[in-house]
Amino acid sequence: MSETLQKPATVEQAVDLGLRADEFEMIKDILGRTPNFTETAIYSVMWSEHCSYKNSILWLKTLPKDGPHMLVKAGEENAGLVDIGDGMGCVFKIESHNHPSALEPYQGAATGVGGINRDIFTMGARPIAQLNSLRFGNIERDRTKWLVKGVVKGIGDYGNAFGIPIVGGEVAFDDSYNTNPLVNAFSAGTIDTTKMISATAKGPGNPVFIVGSSTGKDGIAGAAFASKDITEDSASDLPSVQVGDPFMEKLLLEATMELSETDAIVGMQDMGAAGITCSTCEMSAAGDVGMEIDLDKVPTRQLNMLPYEILLSESQERMLVVVQKGKEQVVKDIFDKWDLHAEEIGVVTDTKRIRYYMNGAQVGDVPAESLVLGGGAPQYEREYTEPAYYKEFKKFDINSIEQPEHLKVVADAILGMPNIASKRWVYEQYDSMVGTRTMTTNVPSDAGVVNIKGTNKALAMTVDCNSRYVNADPEVGTMIAVSEAARNIACSGGEPSAITNCLNFGNPYNPESYWQFVGAIKGMSAACLKFNTPVTGGNVSFYNQSVINGVEVPVFPTPTIGMIGILEDKNKLMSLDFKDKGDLIFLIGKYEEDISSSEYLANYHNVKASPAPYFDLDDEYKTHNVVKELIQADRINAAHDVADGGLYVTLVEMSFPRSLGFDIVTDSEIREDAFLFGEGQGRIVVTVSEDQEDLFLEHMVNSKVNFTLLGHVTKGKLVVDDEHFGFVNEAKEIYNNALGNMLEN
Repeated sequence: MSETLQKPATVEQAVDLGLRADEFEMIKDILGRTPNFTETAIYSVMWSEHCSYKNSILWLKTLPKDGPHMLVKAGEENAGLVDIGDGMGCVFKIESHNHPSALEPYQGAATGVGGINRDIFTMGARPIAQLNSLRFGNIERDRTKWLVKGVVKGIGDYGNAFGIPIVGGEVAFDDSYNTNPLVNAFSAGTIDTTKMISATAKGPGNPVFIVGSSTGKDGIAGAAFASKDITEDSASDLPSVQVGDPFMEKLLLEATMELSETDAIVGMQDMGAAGITCSTCEMSAAGDVGMEIDLDKVPTRQLNMLPYEILLSESQERMLVVVQKGKEQVVKDIFDKWDLHAEEIGVVTDTKRIRYYMNGAQVGDVPAESLVLGGGAPQYEREYTEPAYYKEFKKFDINSIEQPEHLKVVADAILGMPNIASKRWVYEQYDSMVGTRTMTTNVPSDAGVVNIKGTNKALAMTVDCNSRYVNADPEVGTMIAVSEAARNIACSGGEPSAITNCLNFGNPYNPESYWQFVGAIKGMSAACLKFNTPVTGGNVSFYNQSVINGVEVPVFPTPTIGMIGILEDKNKLMSLDFKDKGDLIFLIGKYEEDISSSEYLANYHNVKASPAPYFDLDDEYKTHNVVKELIQADRINAAHDVADGGLYVTLVEMSFPRSLGFDIVTDSEIREDAFLFGEGQGRIVVTVSEDQEDLFLEHMVNSKVNFTLLGHVTKGKLVVDDEHFGFVNEAKEIYNNALGNMLEN
């Protein structure tokens, strides 16, 4: 082992590792001496943005964390836990793997899936469903096509092999993501709430095990890499990208499930960002204890690995387990059965310090509390400034846009846009049926719904964010993201329960980027309080930006919302498809003459500067509630929210499953293009059979919520204001094939 690694580190080394010079001085004060290189490397990853949230934690603390179903709150464990009744809970979380996917899309996306699933089963929950939210740049660019194909294949290969269905998600394209794609992975699992495994170390004298895969040099300093810019030189950071093995993870899952049935576990944590360093420090700090770790005992894939390489490696499919003393053989036998490593590498102490040893020498001695989020890790209050564009966007006037003469041409063009067209090319590479729980594969619904076997319940889940809205107005745009998630849950027949978030933004040291972040937090808080959906956790991904002609250009601010909802009666699952010719089509909710931030305005007229679309949180809430009531009372037979692309896209999406069409009339007091393609929020289309019409009308009149009769379901013709817009199969041809044609040409 090189003696230079044990000498006091220099400030230059600290800065090279990603620390600031003043942070290096803080570390010297904490230790009462100058740290060596290994200790400096430990602080560099634990104090990185990715692990410490040092530039976001003060605002994250303002998010609502209490709700009727909460069992584990944000920051308490690896993931959030909500009560779903009958002694069962749902563990769920969303996280980003953006920077690795920008460099190596296949492994970056695959290991993102692996990591989020480990967060779920490390708590003792069995993952039952996955979602993902993906953002890419201009689809006409060769690099974008390479990224899309690599990311989708990585997600599909890992998820399919691991055996967890992907039940939904979203894919969007915008030039702002040309350099930095966003890959946000969501996983949910179910658990017997009496058998939750905590990520807490306890009991001095208890042995500490590393279980799962061997440790290699892949992913070293990945957390620090995730906390800096993607540049032309980033290819040299490829060692920071982890390599995944879904079959190994499947074995690890089954071994963990078996272990959770024993009394041998004290605590367990996934080795994700910062690897052994993070899990030893966080588990110790959570239990107010320390650890002594012998790095010689860690199974490694390469010879002569240095202490900091072992500590900072982010090799996948590994976990740290604190075991009840005397129960070591139980753990060894279970992991041996599944042909996995289970090596005792240390012991819990009462020192509150983590001491690392190698070759008989102490290579690191750090106080656990000084390294963790909410403990000694720095917390900064960044300055923020409203960007000039914000007021400029508000100056947009709909009258500056001339309505096209032939709206059928517009309708067909919108159906073929990459943000609107079917994502079939993507989801056909995913297995949605594995596990036999998915209820929405052949019953299309606004949310993914999975059966909770042995009960009458189901879980609804969705991921949502229109980042164009958030860019236009971060506060309103994020309220819309939460509201759309809740709307999707409501349309499926579920009751929103809680959210997890993945906050993707630019450089936090850029006051205008940070202003977007602060606005998003404020909007999220307001909407979550309204819908009683507390925040259970998630992650923050800063530094998603490009430097173009010397100017820093961030991605659209993208606070992705993952929401869980509960269907108390799975027989009340509501689908979005038209059912029968002659059924009446109603629009519930208020609508305005508005095309702001719509696909129609941004990508048909190519007008990028406009405010967020019409939105009223109180009206939105009332609309959701009345639709949930209608579903429970069996007054409607289809429900689909009006979102990207506007009312016309909603109607054709309801037409496709059964090849039924529609005949509707627009509002004569509102521009026809705004009525059809505007994206004003808080609107849901429902269909009503003839025998329920009177009861539906009575319910709606009593509710005092706006509703409008649009028209009726047809055998297959699409008619708007007596104008023939073609047949459903013609529209389906455009919608289904547009994305694949763009990606393959």
